[in-house]
Amino acid sequence: MHVVILGSAAGGGLPQWNCRCPICSLARSDPSRVKPRTQSSIAVSPDGERWLLVNASPDIRQQISDNAVLHPREGLRHSPIHAVLLTNGDVDHVAGLLTLREGQPFTLYGTAGILGSVTDNRVFDVMAAEVVRREPIRLNAAFEPVPGLTVTLFSVPGKVPLWLEDETMEIGAETETTVGAMIEANGRCLAYIPGCARVTDDLKARIAGVDALLFDGTVLLDDDMIRAGVGTKTGWRMGHVPMTGSGGSIEALADVAIGRRIFVHINNTNPVLVEASAERERIESLNWTVAHDGLALAL
Repeated sequence: MHVVILGSAAGGGLPQWNCRCPICSLARSDPSRVKPRTQSSIAVSPDGERWLLVNASPDIRQQISDNAVLHPREGLRHSPIHAVLLTNGDVDHVAGLLTLREGQPFTLYGTAGILGSVTDNRVFDVMAAEVVRREPIRLNAAFEPVPGLTVTLFSVPGKVPLWLEDETMEIGAETETTVGAMIEANGRCLAYIPGCARVTDDLKARIAGVDALLFDGTVLLDDDMIRAGVGTKTGWRMGHVPMTGSGGSIEALADVAIGRRIFVHINNTNPVLVEASAERERIESLNWTVAHDGLALAL
């Protein structure tokens, strides 16, 4: 199974367009210290020819341009992207669909709840129904978006997208609006969970034994954004479990049998983004990798 991390940052990317926090500033002035990153998305293939795009980042055009495996190869119009899967309705996971509107056939997969948030916004009608088929998927039901690639969606604790929040919002609820994806091909297994509000016993049992885990790395500490002086929300409030601290993902997953452990969806204020920093070295000493754009895995 071939996996390419197209985008490893959280919403806004790195550097964020309007941010002068120390990490964004360093990404502009010294990319050797902080690698710029685009917004969260991966591509997966069983054979290196036919690809599933998991989440459509606002940066998808750049991500396709930066990764030759996704370039057109035949005739005047072609794409090796055969399908797109959404794990939630966040802007940083769906806005790229507007770029994929150029009359290119593919199938769009997601739960009924996630696809419903897309359908309810008529701007996405630019993906003509006769060209892009929308296929709702039930939780815990295996399907094959690309021949040779089997995917099973499962609920993870989360919250509704920011643009759908109201007074009834519940953080940490397990519904079909925030899901993880178990992706299998050729006897290998990848778990992709870019957004997670809490690590539960059910989640630990679900991912035990996977060859690789790509997991929500939005914040190192719950109050990263507050410490950086650029926000008032904690990681828990945003629906993202911190890497460290009581109940953090590193602690919660320490006793789970997992092959490679990789943090994705990393916010621009997270200090692990700084190469050779104490925070990065600590994370790496605990057998976690901090993803960067273009990181490729051959499972």
